[in-house]
Amino acid sequence: MVGMRKGVVFNINLHKTEPIRETTISSMYFAPGVTLLLQAEHSGRCSSEFGCYSVLHSLRFTTDERPAQWEQRLGQQGRALCKRTPRWRAVAVAVAVAKLQAVGAARRQGTMKGLYFQKSSTNEEITFVFQERENLPITEDNYVKLQVKACALSQINTKLLAEMKMEKEFFPVGREIAGIVLDVGNKVSFFQPDDEVVGILPLDSEDPGLCEVVRVHEHYLVHKPEKVTWTEAAGTIRDGVRAYTALHYLSHLSSGKSVLIMDGASALGMIAIQLAHHRGAKVISTAGSLEDKQCLERLRPSLARVIDVSNGKAHVAESCLEETGGLGVDIVLDAGVRLYSKDDEPAVKLQLLPHKHDIITLLGVGGHWVTTEENLQLDPPDSHCLFLKGATVAFLNDEVWNLSNVQQGKYLCILKDVMEKLSSGVFRPQLDEPIPLYEAKVSMEVVQKNQGRKKQVVQF
Repeated sequence: MVGMRKGVVFNINLHKTEPIRETTISSMYFAPGVTLLLQAEHSGRCSSEFGCYSVLHSLRFTTDERPAQWEQRLGQQGRALCKRTPRWRAVAVAVAVAKLQAVGAARRQGTMKGLYFQKSSTNEEITFVFQERENLPITEDNYVKLQVKACALSQINTKLLAEMKMEKEFFPVGREIAGIVLDVGNKVSFFQPDDEVVGILPLDSEDPGLCEVVRVHEHYLVHKPEKVTWTEAAGTIRDGVRAYTALHYLSHLSSGKSVLIMDGASALGMIAIQLAHHRGAKVISTAGSLEDKQCLERLRPSLARVIDVSNGKAHVAESCLEETGGLGVDIVLDAGVRLYSKDDEPAVKLQLLPHKHDIITLLGVGGHWVTTEENLQLDPPDSHCLFLKGATVAFLNDEVWNLSNVQQGKYLCILKDVMEKLSSGVFRPQLDEPIPLYEAKVSMEVVQKNQGRKKQVVQF
């Protein structure tokens, strides 16, 4: 048995005679960089179709350190697949021993690289850096060790981190992850090694999602459907949670209601449109460019109206009132609003975003305004108008699910439902081409400046 550092290969010769066939077990079921190579002499008493090799091919091996259980699993498969082969137990023992040594070798490799951000002390500038990090501690209690297969990139809310007093010199980057369970703690009840899972790391996670292996509490994960790819799962999970929070929990979306979704061609806007259509709502959206407008017009089911705000001449309130026969829309999900007069707003914001008075005007009686504007200011006349309509204003902050465990059950139901709708084709995310880990630093700089349209996903 021979072990080599970096790209570790364990060569097991089960018999002293010359082997006639090799079986390689994919490294995806081991710690990164570890491959298990098995060589075995054909027994001569069973066909190659049902020999030891088909037994090995039929299993998925993990990095948990339970050789007895592992041997038992291989033994059960062996009894079922090669009843005439008495050597399955020898294969199981050899493989179990090799597996334990492979795990040990992977741990001895020392450190792994992860992406972090560092905030300048003199200004608000953020720098992204790769940092070496020590291998994870032993998985205990309700924690799961996960081999990351994909991680989506999202803007980092540094202001929220400062308000929650979570600032540190190097803060981990990447939270929407999908991967394979490597090991579980003794109190974990939802998962077992080899499970394919997806989830969102909490704000206070010490591990960056942009790393090969992470450690996460089981209550932040759900199972990934088989039909869903790694990049689709990681790239949809957070926008799915935001769309559910906005339309289901904050505005009580139901069939027949009219919904205005601002900036519908964005990653969040696209998922929100698809969820609203699935619920049977009438959807209106805005487009900030000709490309966005064409993208929205191609959607099926089609939108009731696409309002082109790229030239700054379209009146969102008038268009919505015209579309609804003067009644106004039932639900508004904005992508930010203008709070002040034209002279006090930046040119870009002035061009693409409606004024808060426009939103209040186009709301119908009993309407719901879900806003992403955390500094929204309403003057007394604004509040009085909302009062007369019996309308409500809600703030979309999807972090509340992870900042409090009061509604943990609802949160897990949302995660699971998002994955089910992704698997069934209700959600069709607009994802950019997957990028490798070494390009994550440059891509995060683009994402942080909000310069990208499609969701960026790092694939390992």
